Formats: sequence, structure tokens, C-alpha cells
Amino acid sequence: MSDHVYRLSEIVGSSPNSVDEAVRTAIAKAAQTVRNIEWFQTEEIRGQVVDGDIAYFQVRLKIGFRVD
Repeated sequence: MSDHVYRLSEIVGSSPNSVDEAVRTAIAKAAQTVRNIEWFQTEEIRGQVVDGDIAYFQVRLKIGFRVD
């Protein structure tokens, strides 16, 4: 078994529908340019309220990716 080294990067995903979709959107977009993403950790959940209703969910998360 080899030792692994990871790097962390902080990203923010958003969605008008759900926290889950915001996380998935962020990871899918990051995966287009970052290789070896192996885990994520949510740091903050926030949103935008318009006229008394939720307009957008935002999730700040850290992604961990293995360094080659």
C-alpha cells in the first residue's frame, strides 16, 4: 500500500433547487479540470431569500484530490 498526498481546494456550488444539487453541481464542474477528486467536506450552507422564499442554495465545500 502506498502513501497518498492530498491537496485541498475550496469551491462554492449553487442551485435554485436543493443543497444536494448545489454540491453535485460544484463537484461535477470541478471534476472537469481537477483530477483524482476523492472526497468532499461541506463547510457552510447558505442561501438567497427573495420575497420570503428560497431563491438559491449555496454550499461552500472543500474537495480533496490525490496528488500524483
